[in-house]
Amino acid sequence: MDNTPLIDPFARPIDYLRVSVTDRCDFRCTYCMAEHMQFLPKKELLTLEELDRLCSTFIRLGVKKLRITGGEPLVRRDIMTFFRSISRHLETGDLRELTLTTNGSQLAKFADDLAALGMKRINVSLDTLDADKFAKITRWGRLEQVLKGLEAAKRAGLKVKINTVALKGFNEDELFTLIDWCAAEGFDLTFIEVMPMGEMGDDLRLDQYWPLSDVRRAMAERFTLTDLAESTGGPARYVRLEESGQKIGFITPLTHNFCENCNRVRVTCTGELFMCLGQEDNADLRAPLRANEDDAALEAAIREAISRKPKGHDFDYSRQTVSGQMSRHMSHTGG
Repeated sequence: MDNTPLIDPFARPIDYLRVSVTDRCDFRCTYCMAEHMQFLPKKELLTLEELDRLCSTFIRLGVKKLRITGGEPLVRRDIMTFFRSISRHLETGDLRELTLTTNGSQLAKFADDLAALGMKRINVSLDTLDADKFAKITRWGRLEQVLKGLEAAKRAGLKVKINTVALKGFNEDELFTLIDWCAAEGFDLTFIEVMPMGEMGDDLRLDQYWPLSDVRRAMAERFTLTDLAESTGGPARYVRLEESGQKIGFITPLTHNFCENCNRVRVTCTGELFMCLGQEDNADLRAPLRANEDDAALEAAIREAISRKPKGHDFDYSRQTVSGQMSRHMSHTGG
């Protein structure tokens, strides 16, 4: 096996992999999913064993940070089997960080186990602290269940970052409520700008587009904002609120400000490798996974795909079927 690390055509080491383990979710957020979704047939999804092989191959090729996403990853049957298996790479030091993006609904059940296997941080998607509004935007979700999950995560010692999609007329009046709550709970907070184009569905119209420049302006009326130079190589830009010491992130999917140092790729639950979030070029990794018991063909497919990683993205919104989902995808890459 060739263990030469993955380097893209622009001399960027690829050391961050984001993997979706399921397309299913126990919520139906209005900007992300239709209420009655048609999910993929089970045979199209990578098995837990295939996900382990795929992630382990990337880790052997230099990936140091692995983020697990969905859908909602914690609703996948026996998902802890995968987490426990892949955590062996944390023990050897080959993997520096194993992390998770979740809606928080299952954290009360799984937080202790996740912390025990070496997970340090999680991202939790939460757009409102109002129970009625939460039920409305998630359709099937209960805020109380998520808050209990967040308490469990805190008790387990997991560091929490809250990802909030900024929606005009929905959570505009909660800006400072969310900031103050995160400060009190010790959570980091990142705001995500929903894309103002694409088919948003009946529940999310253009008039809910709330530019993060406006969010920042509103914050500056109460707080002193200091721009932070730090970057994870991802889409978030950070400020510090001097009065509280909080770090607040902003993710604006329309901008190209994170492409230059992009160190990440993503794999869907069906084994498609996307080298750039904003371009449709992808590579099929499921076929080599299933055709060969050894990983040589899989590794060759990965290397060939990385050789096509572009320097930056160029979003074509006419091909985005759900713009809010794209915004969430951006949040999944953040931090």
